[in-house]
Amino acid sequence: MTRDEFLALALQNPVNVAIIDELDHLALPDAWLVAGCLVQSVWNGLTGRPVDHGIADYDVFYFDFDTSWEAEDTVIRKLQAQLGHLGDKIEIRNQARVHLWYPDKHGLPYPPLTRSTDGIDRFLTQNTQVGVRRVEDGYEVYAPHGFDDVARLIVRPNRALNFSVANYAAKAARWKTLWPELTVIAAE
Repeated sequence: MTRDEFLALALQNPVNVAIIDELDHLALPDAWLVAGCLVQSVWNGLTGRPVDHGIADYDVFYFDFDTSWEAEDTVIRKLQAQLGHLGDKIEIRNQARVHLWYPDKHGLPYPPLTRSTDGIDRFLTQNTQVGVRRVEDGYEVYAPHGFDDVARLIVRPNRALNFSVANYAAKAARWKTLWPELTVIAAE
């Protein structure tokens, strides 16, 4: 699968398009729509399911050096005000703040990041290590592992710094019930 094929299928989901457009409008620093909502939209296109089948939420990353909760909360409220009419769960997180709360929430280390794509690099699965954002001449796509696993419906562990076998197994099991065509590579 090429970048353009991936992008065409991911953008068939109008919620993905609305979020990407709003991120561009808000001009948040280093802002990306990331992960499952993109990949799952592609899987749905490949398997003939409704474009939003199985999508639990839409994740947005941005990177702002203001690591206060108040600044992040302001961004969350702005995005919700603009996109609340969609009726979908949108989770937006300042990647400059993740190291402040992640260890307490997940019991795993999480060194500070320097940009949003660092957060994408730490996802549990390689196939969801993707991000899309608007640029002047179209879209930028970040996909360090390419699109082969996405196209072949393969879920593969990403042994990043904060890898959890239990979390990977739970995520893969949930996906397998929604997309039985998936091939899940064992974490061990």
